[in-house]
Amino acid sequence: MEQGRGRRVKERSDDHLFDRELDHLPPEVRWREWMNRVEATIFAASEPVTREVLARIVGKTCSIDLLIDDIRDELRGRPYDLVAVAGGFRHLTRPAYADAIRAAVGSSERAVDLTQSEVLVLMCIAFFQPITRAELSSFFGKEISRDLIGNLRSFGLIASGPRSPTPGAPYTYVTTKQFLLEFGLETLRDLPDFEALEDAGLLSKEKLLAGDIMPGFSGPGEGGADADE
Repeated sequence: MEQGRGRRVKERSDDHLFDRELDHLPPEVRWREWMNRVEATIFAASEPVTREVLARIVGKTCSIDLLIDDIRDELRGRPYDLVAVAGGFRHLTRPAYADAIRAAVGSSERAVDLTQSEVLVLMCIAFFQPITRAELSSFFGKEISRDLIGNLRSFGLIASGPRSPTPGAPYTYVTTKQFLLEFGLETLRDLPDFEALEDAGLLSKEKLLAGDIMPGFSGPGEGGADADE
């Protein structure tokens, strides 16, 4: 107990020694130092860095968004950018250089190669989460197999949500942080709304709810259909 308390006291002491405000510096130099801190922190992180984390290294009156804007302005023309994704900020190479990177170093990550059926089911989960497999089946008018759900889970795109209050209390499914990363979304609010999709002729809410998403669609649940555990 005493050791833990001593560690917390040291952490508070170290925190006190770190100068966030930089009041001794001229405004231009102070802003540049904050920009450097933010960019270095994001560059070193393996996951998107949130505004809350970045606020620990800059002054209380500093606008994180304005800092990010200035950093991005300096990165124009560079092969990488600073993007808002999955609730934070991350350095990402620009798509135009994907082929060059693969040719040079290959890919250490498993490619997410989804079938059309899986994409449609994932889309429904994203828009209607939390949602059960039975509810997904009713949308499509065909049984959604556990194999299909398992494949989406294996890619880390969906996870189990709260149990449904319906009889049997089946599991629901929700999208994950990996889903946001994979599709370049900062939050689920960045999903296109139904009106935009309808205006583009890509989706009809009425057809979706009636299980008639795509004429002649063979259905996302062929094979492996069984009950939820």
